[in-house]
Amino acid sequence: MAAFTPDAFKKELIAILDYWEKYGQDNEKGGFYGRVNYDNQPVKDADRSVVLAGRILWTFSLAHRLCKEAKYLTLADRAYQQLTKHFIDPKHGGVYWSVTADGAPKETRKQVYGNAFAMYGLSEYYRVTHYKPALDQAIALFNNIEQHAFDPVNGGYREAFAQDWSPTDDYILSKSPWIKSMNTHLHLVEAYTNLYTVWPDKRLKKQTAGMLDAIITHIVNPETNTMQLFFDEKWKAKDHIISFGHDIEASWLLFETAEILEDEKLIDKMKEQSILMARAASKGLSPDGALNYEYDPATKHTQTDRSWWVGAEQLVGFYNAYQLTKEEQFREKAQKSWDYVVDNFIDHEKGEWHGTVKADGTPVKGDKINFWKCPYHNARACAEMWRRVAKG
Repeated sequence: MAAFTPDAFKKELIAILDYWEKYGQDNEKGGFYGRVNYDNQPVKDADRSVVLAGRILWTFSLAHRLCKEAKYLTLADRAYQQLTKHFIDPKHGGVYWSVTADGAPKETRKQVYGNAFAMYGLSEYYRVTHYKPALDQAIALFNNIEQHAFDPVNGGYREAFAQDWSPTDDYILSKSPWIKSMNTHLHLVEAYTNLYTVWPDKRLKKQTAGMLDAIITHIVNPETNTMQLFFDEKWKAKDHIISFGHDIEASWLLFETAEILEDEKLIDKMKEQSILMARAASKGLSPDGALNYEYDPATKHTQTDRSWWVGAEQLVGFYNAYQLTKEEQFREKAQKSWDYVVDNFIDHEKGEWHGTVKADGTPVKGDKINFWKCPYHNARACAEMWRRVAKG
């Protein structure tokens, strides 16, 4: 059984940060590489995604806030320069989805998901630096999203747009007519919440609370307390596939949003919903303590691969449920989650975490850094658990 202590989680957080400091920096072109392979070798010509850039900025900003080490601020500065120099569209506002290794715009569509992570990183960077241009840039993203993506008739936010924010049928994460998604709403409410911590604007609060309501009303299936994934404009769901990782992640993120908004009615409502979602997500657990990836009720098929980000989120989600209920079974689930992470996800030889582990415990030797493989889920989980376990 792995040590389940504040020091254990702090130690792993620092190990993750050390990996990204050592292998992530591109000292030739600046910023951070878009891809590093399993053997820790950079793929120097790989495109860079705004999702990765925003998550790196958030991670090292958080690291400086928690650890007060100058090197983390230096790395956050590097990430900030990369994001603001290469990803922000100076003509139309918002951020590009990807750029080349040299920093030239590559995929210029405006994906709300990508704009959310840019906002998330910028707001956390402002939180530790009080550098006003970073806050101004985060607020500009908020205004862009509200102007172009918010649906005032049906609620919620559309998924994607052309570079000039005009409508498009050419989506990246979904296909028309499924123009609203769980994933975008989950991470947009996360970004709005983080922005609210440094910019307690009344309109931002209203829109954040409204998005929380839309998630509970339209995205969470009240019969199963699991989330549906894709929707048309009027919230008709595409299917009923269950993503266990997103469900357990939402169970703690949505409650956190209610707490930060300091709305007692929302807090009570989200506490109840959080516990229900954690119970529902528990159905995806395998005997070894890991959550399977997803389940399709229509075909009865379970995707049994285990993903690094799911392992990170189930750790926090089950411990959050323990804190809310004081039910020992949730603490035991969190302990087993951590045991699985230590035994299977952490690469004790090459560093960082394996992206995917098969059901039999065999790691897939994939990239350590890429468009989606970032330091955000696992670093955040370790930071959350460091704080939460110390609190009790």
